[in-house]
Amino acid sequence: MRKKGFKRIMALVMASAMVVGSAVPALAKKKEEVKLTEAGYPISEDGLTLTCFMMSMPNVENLATNDFTKYMEELTGITVEFVTAGRDDFTEKLNMMLASGEYPDMIMGSPDLAKFGVKEQIIVPLDEYINEDIMPNYMARYGDILDLSRETDGQIYSLIGENDCYHCSYGRKMWINTKYLEEMGLEKPTTTQEFYDMCVKFKEYKPDGIALAGSAPGQGWYSEFENWLMGSFILPPSTSYTLSVRDKTAVTWDGEVKCVATDDRYREFLKYANSLYEAGALYDGNFTQTEEQMKAIINQPDAPVLCFATGTISNDIDATSNPELYAQYETLAPLEGPDGTRLATFFRWMSISDGDFCITDTCKSPEAALRWVDFFYGEKGDLMSQYGAEEGVDWVWAPEGEFGLNGEPAMYKILNPYSGETQNHDWQDLGIRVAPADYRLGQATAQDVDIKSPEGLEKLLYEASAENYEPYGQTEENSDLDVLPQLKFTSEETTNVSTIAVEVEKMIDENSTAFIIGARDIEDDKEWDSFKSSLESAGLADLLATYQTAYDRQMKK
Repeated sequence: MRKKGFKRIMALVMASAMVVGSAVPALAKKKEEVKLTEAGYPISEDGLTLTCFMMSMPNVENLATNDFTKYMEELTGITVEFVTAGRDDFTEKLNMMLASGEYPDMIMGSPDLAKFGVKEQIIVPLDEYINEDIMPNYMARYGDILDLSRETDGQIYSLIGENDCYHCSYGRKMWINTKYLEEMGLEKPTTTQEFYDMCVKFKEYKPDGIALAGSAPGQGWYSEFENWLMGSFILPPSTSYTLSVRDKTAVTWDGEVKCVATDDRYREFLKYANSLYEAGALYDGNFTQTEEQMKAIINQPDAPVLCFATGTISNDIDATSNPELYAQYETLAPLEGPDGTRLATFFRWMSISDGDFCITDTCKSPEAALRWVDFFYGEKGDLMSQYGAEEGVDWVWAPEGEFGLNGEPAMYKILNPYSGETQNHDWQDLGIRVAPADYRLGQATAQDVDIKSPEGLEKLLYEASAENYEPYGQTEENSDLDVLPQLKFTSEETTNVSTIAVEVEKMIDENSTAFIIGARDIEDDKEWDSFKSSLESAGLADLLATYQTAYDRQMKK
């Protein structure tokens, strides 16, 4: 594909986008063979210039003169000239460049790969370059999950990134007031029956109180009470990473996509939730309120709430302004249901992203570009880009006598901490993130921090996740279902099922609420069959078939 008028097009981009670095480079691509070293660094001994489109942030002054950029140039022998846009207009400017026919060699961002990759081949497939020789660090980290980044034609057009928040991976947490438990003479409940009995007793102890609070679906960060309770009966799936709807889809370990909402075990959950409602344990506002509204109730002077759902207590109680109430709440592990089921959803795919790095058809050396970006996937690559490249000044590796958030010997200690102030030493959060859980948890952390203090929040969430939720994450031994990864749909598939998915979400949400509050009789077989039939009429079978096709195409290699 011949490219013309790049300077003219990029002048238009610069007029409306924040551009960091030197003047926008012209991309006249030489077609002669690029000479590279066989392995390691430098990558090019003769010097090589590549161009890259990347997001800018106010706390990084100038990518062209940034210390980490200069370090990478000296290490690799590759000069990268950056064209940037801000967070708010990044996607717009990226699409404009790709549609114009004038664009850089590399993109650190997330273009429409179905359009610009699979269909138009502006973004080029990387399959032939992703191997141990060219990308040893990448293969060591993600070689066993490459299928996650395959597009609908079976090819890979982008690299995986990762930012694994451990406590977010077990985000569905329930918080219980231990002061009230002590006053009632109760221990934390461990079964659905004990939980029911506790709620009944709480209503006697505090008649105007709320035994279990939550928000309406989609109105808070893991603050729906249903998804925590459901784990005592069947795996509560994640919101669809593919269509961003609560369609209750999951997958068996051998790859069959199912809808949990039509399973009889889901019906048993609804029966149990209905029994709590009939006992007065559930607040009517749970089905309509936002988490912000729930927060206002929790913090009333008489502290009326025994239990509430949220991913982090800091969302709803401030440790500084209300330290006494904050200290009273602890997490409650999932309850054991009547058949022994006890699950806390492990969102195994939530930290994984793709589209983080792509190469266009103007790139004179895809191998050089991929060897350059492979640095970020190395042991210290993310650390150096985030905080600076100089060991002993920016960070210390394996600091003696220090321990990480997980209580293990620390992997590293930060000497040059993250700052929101403008600086020109490192990339901060720009570029590609490669931060798996062991790396994030491996940062040196004070071990004696008070977990009930504001400074102790991260340790509080880590310990709660490790003790009360990770032991109950879904495995082949304790659950027949797992969460679905993000799947790649063709544009036709998306068109065919997007409306269906929204309707399925609406029907599940509305009817589940109706069954819980008794507006529909969950004990009536005809009512239950009618609910399932309505989902089928809405197109549930077509939705599941489309998920299945995408799953088989992407994951069953």
